[in-house]
Amino acid sequence: MDTISRAELLDLRHQPRPALLLVEALPADQYEAEHLPGAVNLPSDLDAVTAAQLAPSKDAMVVTYCSGELCRRWNAAAGFARLGYTNVRVYTGCNTDWAGAGLSFEGTRAPASVGA
Repeated sequence: MDTISRAELLDLRHQPRPALLLVEALPADQYEAEHLPGAVNLPSDLDAVTAAQLAPSKDAMVVTYCSGELCRRWNAAAGFARLGYTNVRVYTGCNTDWAGAGLSFEGTRAPASVGA
C-alpha cells in the first residue's frame, strides 16, 4: 500500500483538488476525543455500502490512519483498495507523528485555540 508523509498530507489539505477523504480507523470514542482536522471515522470493518457513503467516487484520494506506529487499523486502506478505489494511501505516522509536529486536532480533547 502506498504511504503518505505528514508534509504531503498537509500540502494536499491546502491544494484546490478533488476531495480528499481522510479516514481515522479507530473506535468512535477515540475519534470523538481527538482526530486530525477534517477526518471521518471508520470504527469497524469497511464494507461496500460504507465505502460508497464515504467516497462515492472510486478515484477519490483516500488516506487512512490510526493512533500510532504500532496500530495496524490504518490497514482499512486495503479495504478501500479491495473495493476498487484507485488512489488509496496510508499515513503511517498517524496521530503520534501529527502531535509530535505540534499540529492541532479536532474533538472534545482538542484545544480550541490551536491551528493547523
